[in-house]
Amino acid sequence: MFRGKNYKESAKLVEKANLYDPNDAFDLVIKTSKAKFDETVELHIKLGVDSRHADQQVRGAIVLPHGTGKTRRVLVFCKEERVQEAMDAGADFAGGQDMVDKIQKENFFDYDVVVATPDMMGTVGRLGKVLGPKGLMPTPKAGTVTPNIAQAISEIKAGKIEYRLDKTNIIHCPIGKVSFGVEKLVSNYQTLLDAVIKAKPAAAKGQYIKSCVTASTMGPGVKINAQKQA
Repeated sequence: MFRGKNYKESAKLVEKANLYDPNDAFDLVIKTSKAKFDETVELHIKLGVDSRHADQQVRGAIVLPHGTGKTRRVLVFCKEERVQEAMDAGADFAGGQDMVDKIQKENFFDYDVVVATPDMMGTVGRLGKVLGPKGLMPTPKAGTVTPNIAQAISEIKAGKIEYRLDKTNIIHCPIGKVSFGVEKLVSNYQTLLDAVIKAKPAAAKGQYIKSCVTASTMGPGVKINAQKQA
């Protein structure tokens, strides 16, 4: 894999075998961020579970104390009489069957999160094959199937993120921007890590948190000692 000069220079600052305390880890992530834009900082948590088993799934949603630094566009599926309520609460798009048609006929995906009222799930369910693979299908676990549209929208806009295992048993989540500084990044990191630990399935055996790595969009990975509280 080709790596640019900036990446190679940054990688020299990171000791690959070292497990860094959270404060030192995020300080390094900021120092190794060389891009001309405000890079996103991501967290990758490998868990000692098997995502193929239903009783070992790890999934949920939390509001990061300092948000993600990204404004997320929200689509709400609701009955016609609640469309105005959704738009007033800050939704970017809202509708019912008209939105389903727009997605099916026009390949409309100009949004980051989908919220649906429970009475719309019969209609939204038909979009499972297109929304599911993109991670956009509303779900009660993530708080995106709810009668309380306004609360869901305000939490998403405030920095609510969904975390879930991928097929390799790793959770990947954005936890802010390089410009946040160490303190805010550590605070967001600790909030996400605590939520993942609380979500530990009863069926999980052995070491639960196998590894925890953070990196900026273009920077090298930095291993965090997840046993150390910030």
